[in-house]
Parts: sequence; structure tokens; C-alpha cells
Amino acid sequence: MTNEELDLLSKRILSACLSVHREMGPGLLESAYELCLLKEFENEKVMAESQISIPLVYKGFKLSNDFRIDILVEREILIEIKAVDVLLPVHEAQVISYLKLANKRLGFLVNFNSAPLKNGFKRFVNKF
Repeated sequence: MTNEELDLLSKRILSACLSVHREMGPGLLESAYELCLLKEFENEKVMAESQISIPLVYKGFKLSNDFRIDILVEREILIEIKAVDVLLPVHEAQVISYLKLANKRLGFLVNFNSAPLKNGFKRFVNKF
């Protein structure tokens, strides 16, 4: 996928997140936002998969499958969903780790407990 295509898909992701936040508001569980976002992507004909397992491989050895991407869009962009009062550095580290482990170039950390949502929407790049 080209950088331009990733940028266009990023705009669609932001639009979907805004739509879910506008409809549902803050205060729900992360799992509720995940389901709503998946439905929004389905309505917009955007391929999205949820709870994608990422293996941890060290020196050729598979050590764990305990890491899970909340949503993977078009097999290219990952989304980590939060519903917390404040995003912490550990949340950002989680997205950065998932980007590296999954070898993806772009990811978003979305805190649906933010009002407005743009204050809880962060973009992360890995070799973009």
C-alpha cells in the first residue's frame, strides 16, 4: 500500500472513530467501542479484523501469542482502543510495540473517553 493510500485510509479511520464517538459518547467499555467501530467499518465497506494475535519472536523462537491488536484495518493499519480518563505512556508503548511486532507501518491509539475525541486520537508510524 502506498503512503497516499495509507493517508486516505487513515482519514476513513478517523471519520469512523468520530462517527462512533458522536453516536455513543464517552463512558462505555473498550469492547463496546470495538464492536461499534467494526460495524462502522462494515457499513463503509472497509475490511477490519478484531483481536488479531501477534507472536513474539526472538532469535527465531516463537515465545508467546499473548499480544492482540484490537482492530487491524485492511491488514495495514492497527487500532488500539482505550476508554480511560488519561492516556499514559504505557498505552503509547503498547501501540509502538504492536507496530514493531506485527511489522506494520501505521497505527492509531484512540481513547473514546476523550471529549472531544480529537484529544484522544494519536497516530504512530513505523518506517512510514
